[in-house]
Amino acid sequence: MIFNIQRYSTHDGPGIRTVVFLKGCSLSCRWCQNPESRARGREILFDARLCLQGCELCQQAAPTAITRALNGLIIQREKISEDDVNALTDYCPTQALSVCGNVQTLDEIMATVRRDKAFYTRSGGGITLSGGEPFIQPELAQALFKASHNEGIHTAVETCLHVPWHYIEPSLPWVDLFLADLKHVDSAIFKQWTDGNAKRVLENLKRLAQAGKQVTIRVPLIPGFNADEQSITAITRFAADELNVREIHFLPYHTLGINKYTLLNQPYTAPDKPLDAPALLAFAKDFASQKGLTATLRG
Repeated sequence: MIFNIQRYSTHDGPGIRTVVFLKGCSLSCRWCQNPESRARGREILFDARLCLQGCELCQQAAPTAITRALNGLIIQREKISEDDVNALTDYCPTQALSVCGNVQTLDEIMATVRRDKAFYTRSGGGITLSGGEPFIQPELAQALFKASHNEGIHTAVETCLHVPWHYIEPSLPWVDLFLADLKHVDSAIFKQWTDGNAKRVLENLKRLAQAGKQVTIRVPLIPGFNADEQSITAITRFAADELNVREIHFLPYHTLGINKYTLLNQPYTAPDKPLDAPALLAFAKDFASQKGLTATLRG
């Protein structure tokens, strides 16, 4: 189950890359920019701005889950069946209703990846698995990494590592680069903002280091969560002292994903303004340098 394949990416690992987005994630980060990726199955997105008044095609496709009121559609998402999703995929003429997620075989995905192999060779690029959390689908992740590796395509993964180690371990021989989130080292704060277990992430990071894998640490800097000197110091020290990594990327918080929560009829509980803290970013970069890390600031 995937929800997008993005070609010609230059921000998800070295060179020109094809990014395959897998659905499913075991975290619920408040600031997640891809909330449509969290559920393992397909989901309905609804953009009321595109809805045609008087059109009843979606109601005909899913009459038990969709009705129309004076102020627009009423979508009872809990009543949408897999048959409803299949029907709705092609019904809406304006794409006010769209379906996120589709099943593709390994061969279908690899056919897309191979189309740009010449660009990978010239630029040092390759395939990156992202999400969601790619290791939520461990068999597919391993198969994609192995197939790409065997064809001489560089492999990378963007991961929060919030999965059991035995989901990750089978892929180790085939992954060239881990772009791994290190959101916080404080268990209570991590739990409050992500509904996850920080200990699992930290232990998986240590295991990757012990396995000798190339790891680049990524730190999303979120106001109220970890965008402060104390948190940055603790995160950077862990990366330098416990993991012996060489690179750390600080990713300033932005709000580009807010509208997706409206499409999913979900509340957005993260800050409503992007991070504007040049002094803090300078501190992060300087402290990382002091710890022997190459720091990059990315929007």
